[in-house]
Amino acid sequence: MNKEALLLIDIQNIYFTPLMLLHKPKNAANKAASLLGRFRNDAKDVIHVQHNFPIFSEIYNSVKPLECEKVIHKDYPDSFLGTDLHQHLQKNGIKHLVVAGMMSHMCIDTTVRACQSYGYEVTVIEDACTTMALRYNGKSIDAQTVHAVYMASLGDGFAKVMKLEKYYEDKK
Repeated sequence: MNKEALLLIDIQNIYFTPLMLLHKPKNAANKAASLLGRFRNDAKDVIHVQHNFPIFSEIYNSVKPLECEKVIHKDYPDSFLGTDLHQHLQKNGIKHLVVAGMMSHMCIDTTVRACQSYGYEVTVIEDACTTMALRYNGKSIDAQTVHAVYMASLGDGFAKVMKLEKYYEDKK
């Protein structure tokens, strides 16, 4: 079995504020916190990705990193671009990433797709991710639809996409 790590992407305070409020961010953060607890209990690698926002950039309290956990600071949607993420994964023999975080249509999608270029196996925990409503061509697309479309797309060749409960069942 490939060595597995948890990659928590951008679970940051800004997504819980009116500035960039996502769809039910506390629900996704609670699932991510549960997953984080499991990885910590199993002494598995945990990597936090933090986007360099000018305000409210702190990692959300329920998933705050421990001193021993790697934090990747990034400026782009792709968690690999301009960071040492790939080098860290290689150095630690990690081949499989379990991904949770924010936003499904942006940093989750971009990072998961980039994983394919580096040869990583990926599992996305879809209910530990969330996003926001979008507008396109003068039409509003609700957050649940945006999220579903991106999860369906990632599940079609880029990652295993599953709910947290299913992930836990598969690990028994």
